Amino acid sequence: MQTRLCSAMPAGIRAQVVRNAATLAEAAALLEIPCIITRQYPKGLGDTEPSIPVSGAMVVDKLSFSCCGAPEFNALLEPLERRQMVVAGVESHICILQSSCDLQAAGYQVFVVEDAICSRTKANHRSAVARMSRHGITLTNLESILFEWLEGAHHPRFKRISGLVK
Repeated sequence: MQTRLCSAMPAGIRAQVVRNAATLAEAAALLEIPCIITRQYPKGLGDTEPSIPVSGAMVVDKLSFSCCGAPEFNALLEPLERRQMVVAGVESHICILQSSCDLQAAGYQVFVVEDAICSRTKANHRSAVARMSRHGITLTNLESILFEWLEGAHHPRFKRISGLVK
């Protein structure tokens, strides 16, 4: 989610999608879940949206639409020893779709946070969501991810994480 690219998203959805992605990144940091932020051609599309916390995140610049096309991204995945990926960002029908399909093809279980992705047009977004669904990629939402990470109210970070979505 980069400044110039996000500014091209529909105003009505842009704020919610950026806010949800920021909440997702903040919760991941609080729960010590590794976070990789990819930036598509930052020279032209700008830096990561300022409201998205990047402290502690790994940042990869790329030219390929799929994050898997960036050797630096792939080099970060192996040592993490994780088989599940949670994906958010823009645009649904380009970077999100290609990254999700490539991650799934590489053997990862992929969860796309539908209320933390968008495209410039509703038709492109709907098409991408339908394609990901047909490919068996799990479409979910911010609150489901956060509370699945917590597993229950007994988690020591429950109040802090639940406060992020109130």
